[in-house]
Amino acid sequence: MLKNLQKYKILLGSKSPRRRELLAELRIPFTTVTAGNIDESYSESIPPIDVPQFLSARKADAFRDLLKDDELLITADTLVICEDKILGKPKSVSDAIEMLTFLSGKTHHVATGVTITSSSRRVSFTSVTDVHFAELGREEIEYYVHNYSPLDKAGAYGIQEWIGCVAIDYIKGSYYNVMGLPIHQLYKELTLF
Repeated sequence: MLKNLQKYKILLGSKSPRRRELLAELRIPFTTVTAGNIDESYSESIPPIDVPQFLSARKADAFRDLLKDDELLITADTLVICEDKILGKPKSVSDAIEMLTFLSGKTHHVATGVTITSSSRRVSFTSVTDVHFAELGREEIEYYVHNYSPLDKAGAYGIQEWIGCVAIDYIKGSYYNVMGLPIHQLYKELTLF
């Protein structure tokens, strides 16, 4: 599959183990690359739903001068948005507890911006999944935070973990998007390169 990509060396510009795992499902060879500290700040004037795509493009920009003619770079950024408030990765255990308490009993949006860059072309898109959390008690939230690794996840949770099993009533959209990479949409875009 994706024979059109054989002319490229595929690069995944991400430190995320979940993105590596998901991209590997496409059965295309790729190499993971990282840049130094990338500025992930953004203007408050950008609508929250557009921030992940803005950040994925900024990540791609960090590699632009290093990209060779035979390389294709994939970068992504995932954020949780609830009541127009952006929830990135929590900075502490107490921050994670606060985020999950805020999400409890509500529907939120998980938005992943993806940028695919070659030396001659760039495509960016955003995938949005609606996720509804059941009401969570303090004990359930603390159990999750203390027994899993929510500090490296937007919104302080991983859908594929215990909390996804017990707290998510329903989702509308891509499950894999909530994990951090809308693999179905990415596959469709890669067929066009």
